[in-house]
Amino acid sequence: MSSVTRKVVSISRSLSDAVDSLTFSSPVHTVYNPLVHARRSHEAYLRRYARPGIEGLLLGMNPGPWGMVQTGVPFGEVQLTREFLGIDEPVEVPANEHPRRPVQGFACTRREVSGRRLWTWAEDRFKTPEAFFARFFVWNHCPLAFLEEGGRNRTPDKLPANERLPLLAPCDEALAKMVEVLQPRMVIGVGGYALKRAREVFGDDGPELASILHPSPASPAANRGWAPQIEMQFESMGITLP
Repeated sequence: MSSVTRKVVSISRSLSDAVDSLTFSSPVHTVYNPLVHARRSHEAYLRRYARPGIEGLLLGMNPGPWGMVQTGVPFGEVQLTREFLGIDEPVEVPANEHPRRPVQGFACTRREVSGRRLWTWAEDRFKTPEAFFARFFVWNHCPLAFLEEGGRNRTPDKLPANERLPLLAPCDEALAKMVEVLQPRMVIGVGGYALKRAREVFGDDGPELASILHPSPASPAANRGWAPQIEMQFESMGITLP
């Protein structure tokens, strides 16, 4: 195991331990931590693709119930995680499982639109994961997924301050450490929330900060051709794509 791999795995495990000690109240019903139940696939992702000196760290918000919750990979839509990224590790069933959002790992047949858009774009544009990760890495600011009783996904920005602030502290610390190890030229928020967190962590003293449109189907803009829009945004940052 390389020194970079040891460091990023250590960051991930420390973050997992820190957020596991937190508690959340209604309307949050179930909290999933894929750094625990999908640790093998998550750490396979870190071992295979985390490397220093990249052009951009793409920073997401937190796991989706049909993406990283199932695979342990940020934006990790099941099919593309298996077929494009080459990751397909056993995933455990969490002790506290939401009846409407079960964790089925790579047997899950639901498709996460955000993850499909992101990794389909990466495959179409870069052809191989090695070519993509030679320049970029994808990391989520928060590793937890929050589900309401009816199964609705609740994002971290919707948590009350007394629950959100203790969560942000270890997530911000882990982001700072990942950037220290990977040394990206830029941190690129996938959406406005991630850019806001990067600004809070780095201010004007860290890497260059920017953002791209989030690929969520809840975004009308993303539904009008996400890939061409983010390519124009990359171009405006001075990033030349193949």
